Amino acid sequence: MTVIPHSLFTEFDISLFKSGKHFKLYEKLGSHLVEVNGEQGVYFSVWAPDADSVSVMGRFNHWNADSHALNVRWDGSGIWEGFIPGLGNGELYKYGIRAKSGEILEKGDPFARFWEVPPKTASIVWDVEYDWTDGHWLKNRHDKAAAPQPISIYELHMGSWMKIHVEGNRSLSYREMATKLIPYVQKMGFTHVEFMPVMQHPYFQSWGYQITGYFASDSRFGRPEDFMYLVDKLHEAGIGVILDWVPSHFPGDAHGLYQFDGSHLYEHADPKKGYHPDWTSYIFNYGRHEVRSFLISNALFWIDCFHVEGLRVDAVASMLYLDYSRKEGEWEPNQYGGNENLEAVHFLQELNNALHQHFPDALTIAEESTSWSGVTAPTEYGGLGFDRKWMMGWMHDTLRYLQRDPIYRGHHQSELTFSLLYAFTERFVLPLSHDEVVHGKGSLLSRMPGDEWQRFANLRLLFGYMFTHPGDKLLFMGAEIGQGTEWDLDHGVEWHLTDYPMHQGVQRWVADLNQIFKENEPLWKVNYSVEGFEWVAADDTTNNVLAYLRKNGQEQLLVVCNFSPNTVMDYRVGVPTKGNWKEIANSNDEKYGGSGLINHTHKARKEFQHGKNYSIHINLCPLSVMIFSLSEK
Repeated sequence: MTVIPHSLFTEFDISLFKSGKHFKLYEKLGSHLVEVNGEQGVYFSVWAPDADSVSVMGRFNHWNADSHALNVRWDGSGIWEGFIPGLGNGELYKYGIRAKSGEILEKGDPFARFWEVPPKTASIVWDVEYDWTDGHWLKNRHDKAAAPQPISIYELHMGSWMKIHVEGNRSLSYREMATKLIPYVQKMGFTHVEFMPVMQHPYFQSWGYQITGYFASDSRFGRPEDFMYLVDKLHEAGIGVILDWVPSHFPGDAHGLYQFDGSHLYEHADPKKGYHPDWTSYIFNYGRHEVRSFLISNALFWIDCFHVEGLRVDAVASMLYLDYSRKEGEWEPNQYGGNENLEAVHFLQELNNALHQHFPDALTIAEESTSWSGVTAPTEYGGLGFDRKWMMGWMHDTLRYLQRDPIYRGHHQSELTFSLLYAFTERFVLPLSHDEVVHGKGSLLSRMPGDEWQRFANLRLLFGYMFTHPGDKLLFMGAEIGQGTEWDLDHGVEWHLTDYPMHQGVQRWVADLNQIFKENEPLWKVNYSVEGFEWVAADDTTNNVLAYLRKNGQEQLLVVCNFSPNTVMDYRVGVPTKGNWKEIANSNDEKYGGSGLINHTHKARKEFQHGKNYSIHINLCPLSVMIFSLSEK
């Protein structure tokens, strides 16, 4: 076998690539099964502009780095390419790259669609073939893209959601996940699942955030077609799919992107911009055109080829700030003297523009933990162009408040009310994510104060407050059953807890909250505007009570939250209109593990309260969320 000159690139492709505007590089770079002059084989192409030579090495040539040299293109693109006849699907390979130093680097293919199962590191030639059946889902997604819709996300880690303990504590495969996960998500009522990174990563303990194979689903759980099957079946069940995506950094594994051709190719050469001290990893050079093409192509790839609904972009704050997690002297200001990473800002804007141009129904979500202005504002107005932003302030303030003994909560009620001062400045997702149940923080349940009954009541109160607060919802696996210990990568969710009534009650409460959320438009139809929310009582610090309205025009729900363990009978709450106010949910219901004291229907009286001309008298249930609807005027 010899290498035959061949190319999939046109001059226009190269022009786009050099200018950072080629957003479907996965159709050109990497390994592709093709036919040349009547012979079947594999076309290889790789970007390595600083290399002295590049060859393909694999089982077919006994991993010889000299026998199958690729040809460098004449146009200065730095792309090496060639066709090797006789090779086919499943062929293991790497690129043997001779650096200027003379060192031979053995690198995996940055565009490989499939990799060996770690700790093995070879790329695999893989022509993905899958017959999708989700055409109706995709059409419906496209048709409804501009309309408001309820979004409730179940975040999970593929490798630890469920373990098969009788088989060596192994993880589920993609296809097994389809069998187990889909009926569970349907039962629980979530609208979307969000998978922590499923891209190929060598170190399982990194949770997927140290990626080497950006264009490949994790081979630990099966083939790319198997992951496609999982997405397809989720769509068939009416469940959207969001992927965690990591353009902020990558690891320094020898077979990965770091110093790919012996030079700082993908990472910024200046360690003040190119090295991440928190994660001992490397930061992409967002100012390099070809790197932007690589990253934006990768974002489009998952939506185009795997049909996912969108991407949650990890660690956006670390990209935006030159001084992120750096001490004085460890960073340099931008050309205007500020700490903003202007190249990263431009990249994120271009990313969102490209995604929404090619896929108008795609959803992009920023994990951005600062007060950066305009994360979800359109790029034409100077914003970053994301569709949603995680509301990290709400998460931290709410958890800090609920961890307090109720006797002290009245002095800190502003920790709850503060979020409504900025709740409509961005389109927010309220996250109770994996980051809140790791690194010694404990589980959500374990952080709640009081005896066992109070801890469970506080947890149900937290979930009820989240589902009635403006914004989309996100809950990490295990929280919905009241897991007692923090997330353990090696043991997964403690599913045996669902045999116990208190845990069953939390699970039933979350499922009912999802149903109430989806069925009641005031909870989501006007989610990102002040018109969808109105305070009724924000200052009752004596009773630790919040009361507010969620609104969709004339349709309104009244929410009353009692953050105290005290019961108050005949508590008066102002309401906007006369009529019968029916309690449609109460976290203190016995079926959820509560004491059983609930409300029924209360007729509004002509009594002024909380600035309203009418009021109702209710039982203020302990550590509870109570939701009322106007059943008739």
